[in-house]
Amino acid sequence: MITLVVLCTQVLWLGPPSVAVSSTGIDYGTVSVGVIIAWMLALWLSGSRQERVIGYGVTEYRRVVAASVQLFGIVAIAAYLTAVDLSRGYFLLSLPLGSLALTTGRALCRRRLARHRRAGSMGTHVVLIGSPDENARVAAELERQPSAGLHVVGVHSVDRVGGSPWSDEQSDRLRRRVDDLGADGVLVTGGAVLDAHDIRRIGWSLDPGRRQLIVAMNLTDVAGPRLHTRPVAGLPLVHVETPRYSRSQQLSKRAFDVVGASLLVVMLSPLLATVALLVRASSPGPVLFRQERVGQGGVPFAMLKFRSMVDGADDALLELLRAQGRSGSPLFKVERDPRITPVGRWLRRHSLDELPQLFNVIAGQMSLVGPRPQRDAEVAFYDDVAHRRLIVRPGMSGLWQVSGRSAISWDDAIRLDLFYVENWSLIGDLIILARTFRAVFAPGDTAH
Repeated sequence: MITLVVLCTQVLWLGPPSVAVSSTGIDYGTVSVGVIIAWMLALWLSGSRQERVIGYGVTEYRRVVAASVQLFGIVAIAAYLTAVDLSRGYFLLSLPLGSLALTTGRALCRRRLARHRRAGSMGTHVVLIGSPDENARVAAELERQPSAGLHVVGVHSVDRVGGSPWSDEQSDRLRRRVDDLGADGVLVTGGAVLDAHDIRRIGWSLDPGRRQLIVAMNLTDVAGPRLHTRPVAGLPLVHVETPRYSRSQQLSKRAFDVVGASLLVVMLSPLLATVALLVRASSPGPVLFRQERVGQGGVPFAMLKFRSMVDGADDALLELLRAQGRSGSPLFKVERDPRITPVGRWLRRHSLDELPQLFNVIAGQMSLVGPRPQRDAEVAFYDDVAHRRLIVRPGMSGLWQVSGRSAISWDDAIRLDLFYVENWSLIGDLIILARTFRAVFAPGDTAH
């Protein structure tokens, strides 16, 4: 990717012949080779190719972009100090195009890697060790995210009585079990029955360099950038940053929303007009449907949608929910909803009925990405934990929409929304939007 972008930038901006850099005896061909080698070295030094980084989370993308920006900062400073007059177009095109190409290439490779990991290959095979409850909890979390690449091949339950220390006999049994299962390492699932000395002895029993020792902390739904490790006096301290919503974060997210929504309205205006005509022709009633939803801080607002149901459909909702035995469910989803028009069914499947919410975003009532806004009756089901969804503006798309859409359970929806609220980042928003566009074009069986 780097070689392709740098050389193509040189040819497109400066022409096929390799011209000389002004006031020096060096040509741009030599400069391009140097940039390519330096860029590759910067990616390696940044740790973007580490096995524990590749394939999951946003850390990989952060390191790629950070290494690229730092490299070009060094090149710019070096050119200034040496009075080398590099072409600004060549310089300014290479950085954004190269960063975009690198992240796109990594995303494509990640999709292929995730498919292999879901099939059980290209991952780390681990044996869980801990109490039965801790093993069950960690196994459930890993099963929820198979693309993380940690595959459970065995469970070694420990039931300690009387606080007896970890013995050599137990280490031998664990080592034989790991060998028999062909595992790559051991994952300690908690500290209920194993203390620090036990974990150290478990590490001694593993083959150095061949087997990994992984320790799970009793922390869930905390993203990597909020975790920082620091050894102090032999203690591996883990600093967990509390969720912060600084003024700069709020301003950057709002600017991203306004610019992004405005550009989308301009680009999608022909589609908006076409959908409006289809809705008008599908059945009697208005083109737009306004529904009161609960926004940031619990403030209600009128959410806009293209009408996908017959006019007055809301009046029949409670009766349909009672008929299907779902009136006590927090997610008011009606199966095989008879109120939806044929055009509306197609709009919903591809999420095109949500497009008018771009105007809610511009008005400041919603965000491009965030927890989906819900009705008063659904918010009534919230407990103290779920109310944290209301800290941020609701979004047109969110983490649980791209993780399962209509098939996801209420508990999983709340868990994913809280993860988003407490671990927000601009890069995370961009990833969710990319997954949203993919879900629109290929909605799958869970879109209703």
